[in-house]
Amino acid sequence: MSIELPLDQMTLADKLEAMERLWADISTVPAAVPSPAWHRDILAERKRLAAEGKVKFLDWDTAISQLRDELRANSPS
Repeated sequence: MSIELPLDQMTLADKLEAMERLWADISTVPAAVPSPAWHRDILAERKRLAAEGKVKFLDWDTAISQLRDELRANSPS
């Protein structure tokens, strides 16, 4: 199946929304998305930093909301 998107007509917000929808669908079957070994190393490091109180994480909905707000603020009207 070949899918063509009007990328040149899509805003950055449109493109990010399309990526979010694709990832939401792809991630419904985690086994279909193999994780490279270096992901494990990065996650272990982040877990260590979090345990030491050196980093703070946001839940997904908050992070996406903040990114969208930032995108809107930086997009031409």
